[in-house]
Amino acid sequence: MFEYIRGFVAGKDAESVVVDVGGVGFKIFTSLYSASECEEGEEVKFFTYMSVKEDDISLFGFTTYNELICFKELIGVNGVGPKVAISLLSQITVPDFSAAVVTGNHKLLSKVKGIGPKLAQRIVLELKDRLAGKALEGSSDDMQPSTESPSFFVKDQTFEDAVEALCVLGHNRAKARAIVASVYKEGMKLEDIVKASLSV
Repeated sequence: MFEYIRGFVAGKDAESVVVDVGGVGFKIFTSLYSASECEEGEEVKFFTYMSVKEDDISLFGFTTYNELICFKELIGVNGVGPKVAISLLSQITVPDFSAAVVTGNHKLLSKVKGIGPKLAQRIVLELKDRLAGKALEGSSDDMQPSTESPSFFVKDQTFEDAVEALCVLGHNRAKARAIVASVYKEGMKLEDIVKASLSV
């Protein structure tokens, strides 16, 4: 219903931020990372997701679109509800989360409160499957990268893992390869490549 909400911070606590939009206060449940970027009285923009249940309507939102994408992916996994997804995104950054999924590092995810080893493994497995499906997106000729650029022929596995991480965050494969190629340097760690790519 709401793509995003822009307004002024009227207040916040450990799990939510109240955004005043024309005299109406929207309580938005968010991660610690997004909440830390908000100061009372400042203008903010939250990318939002509305959860509608029989006995509850809640608004979840984040200051970056990539964080919202991660949230949506997480709640699509069987056994992961909004509160668990928020908890994970409060303890693991978006680049570290996407890197963990791509590399199969379920042990990192299992350290989050509310996520045991089995659920962590399920998150990695299901999101990798979705990632494989997304690889088909953006495959038309006009979306393919130019073969004239040698950057697209990089065979380093870390480069390819970084591309997969961006795909997890919603980029089509052609765009992801172009972004990673623009920041990639031989010897870079996966986390550094992903973080640099997200700042492009």
